Amino acid sequence: MKTPDKAEDTQATRPPAAPQPSGSQTLQRGLDVIEAVAHGPIALSDLAARLGLNRSTTHRLANALVERRYLTFRPRFGYRLGPKVIQLGFIAQSDVDVVRVARPFLDDLAAVTEDTVHLGIPDEGRALYLDKIPGKRRVEISSRIGDRQPLTSTGLGKALLLDGDPALWYSLFESDDPHGRRAISHSVWLDRMQTYAANGYAFDLEENEDRIRCVAAPIRDAAGEIVAAISVSSAAQYMADERMAALSVDVVATANAISEELGWDPNAPSPPRRGRPRR
Repeated sequence: MKTPDKAEDTQATRPPAAPQPSGSQTLQRGLDVIEAVAHGPIALSDLAARLGLNRSTTHRLANALVERRYLTFRPRFGYRLGPKVIQLGFIAQSDVDVVRVARPFLDDLAAVTEDTVHLGIPDEGRALYLDKIPGKRRVEISSRIGDRQPLTSTGLGKALLLDGDPALWYSLFESDDPHGRRAISHSVWLDRMQTYAANGYAFDLEENEDRIRCVAAPIRDAAGEIVAAISVSSAAQYMADERMAALSVDVVATANAISEELGWDPNAPSPPRRGRPRR
């Protein structure tokens, strides 16, 4: 019987190598790294813990992204988003027609009101903020471009829902507030939504952010469907009921002007109530 030599014996007793991740898994992990870093600079150890990966795998993925300029690395600060992500973000934003069409109107509205102006669209049960023009007042509003906020507590989100039916409103309110901790009741919120739908604009009465109020209105496309919304936000001290009522005229006029640029005909019949917002 042939006796295995030392090399053969070592190979026979060596444990099987760990399977290498597939290309799609590696891609998904790389995207997970980018999304984790999007929240702000992060050290390697914290990044590995957040992703549930070991340090060597995390280091390999992060360094590959640094080489492609999707991330940057600074000692003592860690990893952060790189110039390639910013470049692609601007390209993607320029491809969104509503952002390009709306921007000059938003600039005019911000100049007139001196308050923060937002533009957003519906996105998987949330309001996705595509643009923000900070106001001239010393008011800090925490929203950022790319944020996804609840539809039922933000003025912009409620404006996106104005064509919805009460059953949709109720279900969204339930899903956004599963533990019933919101200060406002279902019945009061639904009554307000009925009023907003009748008026064609919506308010945020400090429901999403403490001491911040806003007025919002929907943007429609050529088919008359709500595809986006705009809002004017400021501190409650600058947003008395009388001023919000007056602002609604400007906000609706601006939203309508953007809608007409997108092909909306204000004289066309309104679309029927829908059970779900678009997108």
